[in-house]
Amino acid sequence: MGEDQEAPRVGRAVRRRRRALDLTLAELAGRTGLSKPFLSQVENDRARPSMRSLQRIADALETTAVQLLGAAEDRRTVDVVRADAAALADGGAGTVRPLVRGQQQLHALEFTGAHDWGREFRHPNDELLYVVEGAVEAEAEGERYELRRGDTLYCTGGVTHRWRALEPGARVLLVGVADDIGL
Repeated sequence: MGEDQEAPRVGRAVRRRRRALDLTLAELAGRTGLSKPFLSQVENDRARPSMRSLQRIADALETTAVQLLGAAEDRRTVDVVRADAAALADGGAGTVRPLVRGQQQLHALEFTGAHDWGREFRHPNDELLYVVEGAVEAEAEGERYELRRGDTLYCTGGVTHRWRALEPGARVLLVGVADDIGL
């Protein structure tokens, strides 16, 4: 696998954020429920967390998984992410693949398979969910929608939302304005 095809290494970004919050590895382990040795391996890029673990780390560090992924790589003015680029396990039968690398003004992720229905999201800026294949159920502001191939769900900043795949092969493209960009 070539350099551009490897899963992102988030260790440097996790360590930088942990130190900025003046947390020890033991304190981070307590906040995440993950082991101190595992977190040390993540910070030293000897282990790559699943997306679910990365979200737990991000929550404990008062940031988002997308921001940690973005901070893990240098900003690029032009970038190509190949279809066979490595994806992260999404904590179940699904995967997530970053489609925009580095800290950019938007983020884009491709989810394939299962997704955690129990986790709600609320971002300060806008987000668009596009169903590439299969079907998903989405909920925004308490209202549920069944979305099929080609359908989109748009949420303005501040809207509480969540989604899950209804079919094993479901594929979703999620595009959002970066959380640190003011509109």
